[in-house]
Amino acid sequence: MTTPDPASPFKGKTGVKRLFNALGYSLDGLAAALRHEAAFRQLLLLAAILIPLVFVIDASRAERAILVASSLATLVIELFNSAIEATVDRISLERHPLAKRAKDLGSAAQLLGLVNLAAMWGLVLFG
Repeated sequence: MTTPDPASPFKGKTGVKRLFNALGYSLDGLAAALRHEAAFRQLLLLAAILIPLVFVIDASRAERAILVASSLATLVIELFNSAIEATVDRISLERHPLAKRAKDLGSAAQLLGLVNLAAMWGLVLFG
């Protein structure tokens, strides 16, 4: 048996119990994103269109993998961006330059993810 982490009362679960807890937390996070984050829902719709399209276009397996990964990456980036925004808002709703910077950096990460997505599709479709 492991000793619980004194920094967090939530640490200390191990084995299969930990895996089931982690799965539950992940599903809670996805549900929260679907319920509260319009940008996540929009990107999910885009992925729902693009990922099946990957299997219709003339592309190699490696190209298909890159296109699917790029689509999924935008979803992952949006989850991180939403987590940053929620954390900043939890700390304070007051306007602060560091809060703006944190939110802007998350938004910039998503912008780069979308540029990457467009670039990968452009390279695969148009060489």
